[in-house]
Amino acid sequence: MANTGIVLISHSPKVAEGTRDIIAEAVKNVKVVPAGGTEEGDIGTSAPKIQQAVEEADDGNGVLLLYDIGSAGMNAEMAVELTETERCHVAEDIPLVEGGYVAAVEAGMGKSAEEIIASLRKSFRLE
Repeated sequence: MANTGIVLISHSPKVAEGTRDIIAEAVKNVKVVPAGGTEEGDIGTSAPKIQQAVEEADDGNGVLLLYDIGSAGMNAEMAVELTETERCHVAEDIPLVEGGYVAAVEAGMGKSAEEIIASLRKSFRLE
């Protein structure tokens, strides 16, 4: 069975890649794809880069996007609109590093993106 994929969106390519590396130490059976920085590798975010990461992370069980600050959320939403991936969700107001780790662990347990978001909101006391 395919697991929910995770996309980590940060203004910094190093933050997105480093967060993926932390997660990879504990979770091996989930696609975690960093989408940090612009296409040129500068600080910022890019909807097309995020869209590409979503398509890479999708194994058929949906994709969950986590982001750091400001415009990253807007570009995540835009990427969701542009992608053909079904069940693609943005986790709003969830910390990128801690949330990404928890999301990957839960994805590895076979949970859907919707179930993971509900759990994250509860874990980070947003509900």
